Amino acid sequence: MRLPHARGPMSAAVVGALRDDLSADGLADLWRHAHPAADPRTDDDLHLALWVVYELHYRGFDGVDPAREWDPELLRARLMLEERFEEALRADAAPVVAQVLGELGDADPATQVERVIASVDGPDVSRFVQREATADQVLELMAQRSLYTLKESDPTSFVLPRLDGAAKAALAELQYDEYGGGRADRLHATLFARGLEACGLDPTYGAYLDQAPGHVLAGNNAMSLLCLNRRLRGAALGHLAAFEATSSLPCRKLASGIRRLELPDELWEYFDEHVEADAVHEQVALRSICGAAVDAEPALRADVLLGAAVYLQTEATTGTRTLDAWQQGRSCLVSAGEAVPA
Repeated sequence: MRLPHARGPMSAAVVGALRDDLSADGLADLWRHAHPAADPRTDDDLHLALWVVYELHYRGFDGVDPAREWDPELLRARLMLEERFEEALRADAAPVVAQVLGELGDADPATQVERVIASVDGPDVSRFVQREATADQVLELMAQRSLYTLKESDPTSFVLPRLDGAAKAALAELQYDEYGGGRADRLHATLFARGLEACGLDPTYGAYLDQAPGHVLAGNNAMSLLCLNRRLRGAALGHLAAFEATSSLPCRKLASGIRRLELPDELWEYFDEHVEADAVHEQVALRSICGAAVDAEPALRADVLLGAAVYLQTEATTGTRTLDAWQQGRSCLVSAGEAVPA
């Protein structure tokens, strides 16, 4: 994957250090270069910089030495960006987590996560796709989603060595399904790439990074934040549970909208695959993974709820901004190097 175009001083410093193979000295002071109004939840510059540093732990970039994954200055910069982002995520999630713990403190984790889901409102993008979206809007949405879906489940795999016992076994079972049950042609990322290609979109990993708004990068970064930090393993599991528990019905609506628009079968087949699979994964994630993890480590309970709230709130932000763009006659994507309109 090529390094992206910068969107401000923070991402320019990170991308420049990697592109020119320069020392990353001083990157830990990046935040002082940010625009005074920068919102750590959605800022384009911050989240592109953070996404690039995270990507060094996944597949990296063309021409960038793989050893830069462990560059101490890049890791310091990552920590600084993470701290700003995590602080904002925790502030948003705290009221929801406190309310659920206050009302259902003795309930099982599955019931508590379900209450978090019921407590966080967000627009129904899948319903819009089912009934109203144009073909161009659906293709924009697929390009937007490709940032995660072309590496579907990879962040969660970092959590496996941080667990033990029943939760670890259940997570491995779920991941095996996500990775095609041992068949390379059934990898969920491969199925999605096949759908992109059939629609005339670029199926290359990271192809639409330059077009992804900051709020989309933030949703991806939230997952990496939780999954790459062992101290946040409980939140990573809660994030996974909320993802799976809110996936099956939206996938059914998306598949319906894709068929309505007569887009290629390969695209709706990806979502059809998830209608049944995610209905099963919902119960595995809620009970066999989160339930078992909290049974083994009761101190993880609040973090599980934190992760669920983080997923729902970041998705709500992206859904709201996507629908707002369409209703204003704009694309939900941005041009290379452009910051998304506030």
